[in-house]
Amino acid sequence: MQTQPDPLDPENMLGYIDALADDLERAWQLGCTLEPVPFAGIEKIVISGMGGSAIGGDLLSAYLAKSCRVPIFSHRNYGLPGWAQGENTLVICSSHSGNTEETLSSFDAALERGCQVMALCTGGELRQRAERKGQPVWVFQHTGQPRTAIPYSFGMLLALVCRLGLARVEESELQETFSVLREGREQLSAAAELSVNPAKRLAGQLLNRNVVIFAAGELEVIARRWKTQINELAKAWAVFEGLPESNHNTLAGLEFPESLLERTSALFLRSGLDHPRNALRLTATQQAFMMAGTGVDAVHARGQSRLAQMWSLLQFGDYVSYYLALDYGVDPTPVDALTRLKASLAAVK
Repeated sequence: MQTQPDPLDPENMLGYIDALADDLERAWQLGCTLEPVPFAGIEKIVISGMGGSAIGGDLLSAYLAKSCRVPIFSHRNYGLPGWAQGENTLVICSSHSGNTEETLSSFDAALERGCQVMALCTGGELRQRAERKGQPVWVFQHTGQPRTAIPYSFGMLLALVCRLGLARVEESELQETFSVLREGREQLSAAAELSVNPAKRLAGQLLNRNVVIFAAGELEVIARRWKTQINELAKAWAVFEGLPESNHNTLAGLEFPESLLERTSALFLRSGLDHPRNALRLTATQQAFMMAGTGVDAVHARGQSRLAQMWSLLQFGDYVSYYLALDYGVDPTPVDALTRLKASLAAVK
C-alpha cells in the first residue's frame, strides 16, 4: 500500500506501519520456505535481541506460552543466562542490523557453551560470524528502522518453531490476522479523517500527558510495544504495567504527587480472551485510576483468535504513536538520543 509521507515524516514511517499486514504475511511465508535448520532435541529456546529486534521474541513467547512444547525466553543483555548451556538449548540471535553488540556477545557465548545456534538479521557482523562458524542464518530484506521489522522478528521465528514441530498455528488464524490488520489499516491510516479514525483521536487526547499502558496476561507484551513506540516515535515519556502483578503494588501509588496524576493518562488494552479474573481486575483498576483523577481510556482488540487480537492491538498502538509524534511536531523515525548513546559507547573500548 503506497502512502504519501507527511512533511514531518520524510522517511515515511507511516508506510511501514501501513505495511504491517503485508510484511507479516511475507515474513511467515519466508520462514516457511527458507532452507530448513538441522535442530533436534531442543528443550528450551533463548531469543537474544535488543530494542526493536527483541520485541518479536517477546511477542512469540507470549503468543505460544500456552501451546509451545518448550519454554521460550527473551534475553536482553550481554552473554546468556547461566542455565543456557548444552545442545538442548537453542539460542536465536536476532539483530536487525546484525551489529548489536549485546546480541553478538550472546552469539559468542552460545557457541562457547555448546548450544545450538542460529542468527536472524539483515546482514552485518552477525551474518558474517554465523557464516564463518558454519551456523544457520536466516537473512531478510528490510530497509526501515528495527522497530518497523517486528513482522519479521516474529513471523519468521513463528514459522521456525512450527517447522521444528514445537508448536502449531492454524492457517485460519493466520488468514484472520492478515485480514484484521488490513481492515485496521483502512480505518486507522492517514486517509481516514479524524472523525472516523480512533487512533488519531486517542493521540490527540495523549498530547502533553504522562502515559501508562495496562494489559493482562499475554497482552502485557503489547503494552510494552505501545510504550516503546511512544518513546521512539513521539519522543514522549510512557511506561507499561502488567496485570495481575500491578494490582499488588501500582494501585498503592495513586495518591502522590497529585500534580503528576492530574497529567496522567491510563490506557487499558482489553481482549475478550482475557482470563475472567483479569477482566474483572482490568475493570476495577480502570475505575481506581478514574477515581484518582487520571485520564482513562480503553482500547479493545479486534478479531476472534489470540493472534489476531494481539496484532490488532499492536497495530493500533503503532498508529497512535505515529499520530502523537505528528501532534508533537517531531519526525517519528530518527532516535537521536539512542544514536548519541551508541556513539559514546563506541568511543570507549
